[in-house]
This record gives sequence, C-alpha cells and structure tokens, in this order.
Amino acid sequence: MPRLIAIIPARHAAARFPGKPLALISGKPMIQHVWDRCLEARTFDEVVIATDDGRIADAVKAFHGTVELTSPAHPSGTDRVAEVAQRRPGADDDVLVNVQGDEPAIHPEALWILGQAFKDPQVAMATLVRPLDEAERGNPNVVKVVRDQSGHALYFSRADLPFARDPKAGVPRWAHLGIYGYRRHTLLQLAALPPTALEQAESLEQLRALGHGIRILCCETKHRGQAVDSPADLPLAEAALLKLPKTYPP
Repeated sequence: MPRLIAIIPARHAAARFPGKPLALISGKPMIQHVWDRCLEARTFDEVVIATDDGRIADAVKAFHGTVELTSPAHPSGTDRVAEVAQRRPGADDDVLVNVQGDEPAIHPEALWILGQAFKDPQVAMATLVRPLDEAERGNPNVVKVVRDQSGHALYFSRADLPFARDPKAGVPRWAHLGIYGYRRHTLLQLAALPPTALEQAESLEQLRALGHGIRILCCETKHRGQAVDSPADLPLAEAALLKLPKTYPP
C-alpha cells in the first residue's frame, strides 16, 4: 500500500511577514496549528515539517514534531517538499501532500478528502477547490479554476473565469485552495521541469504541471480555511480556529 505523508513547508524569511510560522495564535506558534490539523485528519502515515531555519526547527522540536532542514535556495514550497521526498526512501506511488504552513485553520476534513482521491491509482496529482463567492470574481488574490467533466483542471487563473457570454448558462465557478497531493514520482518530475510562460504570467506554479501535461484532479470541499498573509490576519485565523470541531470526525 502506498504511504500518505503530509509535508508542511515553512520559511522564516517571508517578505510580507518575517517569522510568520512562529507567530502565536491562541498561545501556540502557527506552524504547530498546521501540524495539529494534519494529525486531526487521521489520514496521514507521517507528518513532516520542512524548513530552512533553525528557529523554526527548534520550535517544532519543542512540541515534539518531526522536522527536516532543507535548502534556503528553494523558490517555492513545492521545491522544498520535493527535496524531502528525494532524500527519503519511498515507493514511486507514495503520496506527498503539500500542506501550506500558513493555513492554521485548514479543516481536517478537507485534508481527508484530498487523501481519499489517491485511492484511485490513476490519480497522479490532486488539489482542493471550493465554490467561488460572487464577490470574489474580480479579486486576483482568489485563484479560479475551470474543470472538465471528470473534475480535472483545465486552467487556473487570477482572472474571472469562465467568461459567461450567456448569463443564463449557470456555469459553476470554483476557487482554488493551494494544497496539493502528488505521487512521489510526479512530484520529482514536476520539480525538475522548467517553468512555463503561463506559470510566469499568472504567477501560479500549478500551471507548470498543466503546461507539461500533468493532470490535476480538483476535489470539492465546502471548507474555506483562513490563510495568514500578514499580521492583520492573525485574529481572523484565531476566529476560524474556534469554528473547527474539537474532534474529527465530529
């Protein structure tokens, strides 16, 4: 049976919020909250935090988490996850889930849903989507995704997609949640591929996978989460944490 491993990339030198993984939320560092959500999902064989900073590593050891130090040169979390996958022994069809280190209120059920997608051996890469709010259509910070009839991504964009020439068509609209699962061989392949023009134009690394022919299954969830991009988001994350179930499954 393939193993399911959650890897949480965490860097200290975030431009907008230096030291973000160590910011306290309800008395605990944010990275510990993400670790807790992964454990609460009851779907992973192992949870690992991947960081380039000794201060984060020390904090993880303090709450008895598993941590691996990675290169500070990685341009993205995907590259950091790939380094951990590359150095660890494992089967080609093992699943690595990249859980963003700034999502302390990610719902455990959303992580469980993503893990379930890999029961299908044909799934090489998967991510999460939720219904898009009407007010979000013009917001470039909310990434939109257009899917095919089987639920696979056709395109991701910061623009308002799809264009509704016929407003009566009632086309479903989806927002992307930036959490990915990959087969080990797919992740290593992806990390070795060059960026594409579309990826660079939209500043969306998932377009590298689509541009090189890697299919991405989009799994539906109703849960939104609350990313922390700046100190102003900390009270929002704390409020979101209070809405999570105390135990999962509830």
